[in-house]
Amino acid sequence: MRAREHKSGIIDLSQGTPVDPVPEFIQAALTKAANSPGYPLTIGTPELRAAMRDWAIKQLCVAGEFDVLPTIGSKELVAWLPTILRPKTVLYPKVAYPTYLVGSMIHDSDSVEVDIAANQWPQAELAWINSPSNPTGRIHSESELADVISYSRRTGAVIASDECYINFPAGDVKPISILKVAQGDNKNLLAVHSLSKRSNLAGYRAGMIIGDPELIGRIREVRKHAGMMLPLPVQSAMCAALGDETHVFEQAERYRNRRNILRPALETAGFKVDETNAGLYIWCTRNEEDWVSVGWLAELGILATPGHFYGSAGGKHIRVALTATDTQISDAAARIKSAL
Repeated sequence: MRAREHKSGIIDLSQGTPVDPVPEFIQAALTKAANSPGYPLTIGTPELRAAMRDWAIKQLCVAGEFDVLPTIGSKELVAWLPTILRPKTVLYPKVAYPTYLVGSMIHDSDSVEVDIAANQWPQAELAWINSPSNPTGRIHSESELADVISYSRRTGAVIASDECYINFPAGDVKPISILKVAQGDNKNLLAVHSLSKRSNLAGYRAGMIIGDPELIGRIREVRKHAGMMLPLPVQSAMCAALGDETHVFEQAERYRNRRNILRPALETAGFKVDETNAGLYIWCTRNEEDWVSVGWLAELGILATPGHFYGSAGGKHIRVALTATDTQISDAAARIKSAL
């Protein structure tokens, strides 16, 4: 409410909702498939399955035996995976996307927040990792991913690797998939991906999982009977989107430019930027309660998210989204600088 009262209006940087247009060739694919009177396949059309497999091999460097499955975006998969797999205990990062915890609550699993180092994790049947991280932008190193795989081999735990921001490095370090590190042994490993940010398809609800064929087979059977089917026009749009990387590079450049405008303004205002090596957010702190930082920005008409929304460990940080227009990002940076 305070931000909305600003004389020049609110700039909402609190949500990761894409604002840039859906590429026209993807819209055309959706429209072309609009006459879809029959039920869509839960498993995905042959064309979509081929597109997902090709993309996984070329972009994620997946090897060995693996399967693919479309999902209704990634959020529903995150929320319902514990219910489908029925783990007694779910591990999730200390600073993390809230739906990992919510999913375990829906199933009534025990939930335990953990640090990055997998060699310190307790026994569990399902463990979430997120690289690049939402909200922090942290990228798991190859050795950290290898440790996670070792934990899975030792305990039999399923690893669900949320990799939805893998296409948006902020610097020279490029995120990699856990399936690349697995080098063809994909047992108990799932990589979760989404086209919401990659192709600006948040409104289409287009996602997918890639990994252990036996595990995906179990998930597919439940989804089939639960009616978790991706609409056929969206499946056609996914085929088009997965077959092109040019639009992804262009979108990554937009977010990189926005980061380069907003980050220096926040640093000038005394914010220290932590991690933020990839993704669509700036994770920063002035070593004060998160609501204080949120309130300071709200006086400028800028809305950010308090860090404790992502766990108590984030209580002195805020998350600032880059999902606003170029004009809004420039305006936000100018407002911050003018307040100093």
